Amino acid sequence: MITSMSLEEFTEESLVWAKEKKYHRSSSKAEAVYELASSGIPTLPSSTPSIKMFVQETVSVLRTVDSSLSFILLRMQALAKSLPEYSRVREMGGVGDVLVVKLFAEIGDVRRLHSTKALIAWAGIDPPPYESGQFVGSRRKITKQGSSTLRKVGYEVMRVLKSHPVPEDDVVYHYILKKEGEGKSKKHAKIVGLNKFLRIYYARVNAVYY
Repeated sequence: MITSMSLEEFTEESLVWAKEKKYHRSSSKAEAVYELASSGIPTLPSSTPSIKMFVQETVSVLRTVDSSLSFILLRMQALAKSLPEYSRVREMGGVGDVLVVKLFAEIGDVRRLHSTKALIAWAGIDPPPYESGQFVGSRRKITKQGSSTLRKVGYEVMRVLKSHPVPEDDVVYHYILKKEGEGKSKKHAKIVGLNKFLRIYYARVNAVYY
């Protein structure tokens, strides 16, 4: 039970668990979970039968929702695999069985977009900062217009790309490393990496149909 563990013990075990599962490790999130669990209903003394029933019903509902979500995801994966571009996108670095479905769901039929610029605009990502001679436009910001969900999915792909093994010749991965080596922040490097990723995505999917 979580209350039998100290905050330090729980945080340490959470970080070990996250590393084993290849998740992003965060001490602050582990501490937040500990605080929430410590003040939760199951940890309160002398729980009444009504509280116990409420908790059991809530758990039952959550399990039903989780089961429904799993079924929906399986159906979406089956539909995604039927698309001719599935294998091309699935082979891209950072794209797993779940993220490929999310990309298809958010982008839709890429043929409706007239160019790579249209796809990038739909994601709300401007081109990388303008550089000319000694001038570096480092203060330019992405527009954040279009689909915020697509942006989040794209960031997730970039995070996976950086934290999991990828082919040595992965263009996007090395592009991100190059930008970091030039002094760009990790966040900025991921943004320009996503920009490049979407350009490659657009070209790959279009090549299937044309």
